[in-house]
Amino acid sequence: MKAIYTSAATIAALLLAPAAGASWITFEAAGGSSAAISPARDAFRAAVGGGSVAGANGSFAGLRREINWDGVPDARADPNPLPGNFFNVNSPRGAVFSTPGTGFLVSANAGQATPTLFGFPGDLQTFSAQRLFTAVNSNITDITFFVPGTGLAATTSAFGAIFVDVELLGETKIELFDATNSLLLAREVLVGGNQGLSFVGAVANAGEKISRVRLTSGANAILSNGVRANESTDMVVMDDFLYAEPTRAVPAPSSLALAAVGLLGGLAAWRRRRA
Repeated sequence: MKAIYTSAATIAALLLAPAAGASWITFEAAGGSSAAISPARDAFRAAVGGGSVAGANGSFAGLRREINWDGVPDARADPNPLPGNFFNVNSPRGAVFSTPGTGFLVSANAGQATPTLFGFPGDLQTFSAQRLFTAVNSNITDITFFVPGTGLAATTSAFGAIFVDVELLGETKIELFDATNSLLLAREVLVGGNQGLSFVGAVANAGEKISRVRLTSGANAILSNGVRANESTDMVVMDDFLYAEPTRAVPAPSSLALAAVGLLGGLAAWRRRRA
């Protein structure tokens, strides 16, 4: 039997070594209308793949998922809360939302008793009619990924979002984290102006895997329809989310290294018994 000379330390070092040339391809645009950001959104779509025709549950050829909020039923729209797991259970797209606030709202459609655009028609517009999305009592939305329709942790290789009413630079941003909660990328969202639209998207270029996305939407918060935390700071909400198809997460490098050490230890013990 041929002897195995590779040491556990060597395997651990190889598994833990950072990927060379880690980088991101970013897509950004802002302006007063959907036409101002559509080219950047379309370039992001093309980079991720999947074409422009959606299948069931916002699936684009199994390569990309999108959430545009417009399929949310009235019973889950303003003034009723949207469950954080709606887009992994009711419409399984592998995205679960959480917030330090009190929940989430999707805006009402025209014809409902509740005013549209969260009751702020002078500040907001839609990119894809008619619904918008916001956290309640917080400007933070966290998104974690799962294999759609399951409880299996997943990662994605690209994420993009449309923001509405970004008026000040530096208050609205997107942050991407890996499975160890290490920051992969942070990007400030461009100013679109009052009622304006802003798009930012990033595609991994060296195998990076996004486990969680944090969206910081301005420095204000919506409390309920027509009510915000204060009248002196920027209020930002969101429209479409776009991301690469979530795929099952693999163990973190440290876990793989420990498994390799355990495997080598087992092999050594087996060889001693054979000696």
